[in-house]
Amino acid sequence: MRYNNKFTQIVKENKTAIYTVCYMFSKDKEEVEDLFQDTLINLWNGFEKFKGESSVSTWVWRVALNTCISTDRKRRRQGQKIPLQMNIDLYSDNDDASVQVQILHKRIGSLGVIDRAIILLWLEGMSYDEIGAIIGITAQNVGVKLYRIKEQLKKMK
Repeated sequence: MRYNNKFTQIVKENKTAIYTVCYMFSKDKEEVEDLFQDTLINLWNGFEKFKGESSVSTWVWRVALNTCISTDRKRRRQGQKIPLQMNIDLYSDNDDASVQVQILHKRIGSLGVIDRAIILLWLEGMSYDEIGAIIGITAQNVGVKLYRIKEQLKKMK
């Protein structure tokens, strides 16, 4: 029972991070929930093997990103699904801030999966060292990649 309580506590402490990653990989509410659930399953399956070589939050971010990246790659291999068209946009607000967020979300969504992960972690306020630990690259490489990603985002229309 103690094992279960510790896992539950980790999920409670990191659910916002998990949801944030899942949301960056899908705009569809049901798909985000599926990604969240898949991430929880992967966390549970790997919980016993977690040795504490990194912080728990770094481990959670890494599992969430790997889950979403793997799902994204599988989806691309399977081809595009044609979504059911509804005349309701649950994510639309027309104020300036919402429009800017939607534009940024669309631009970030068009990046490659690794670049998307790096910019997401940076937007979450993580240090280059933390991002590097999650992605598996050096902090210096994170800085170079972030510069290039920001330039790429600026050039998008």
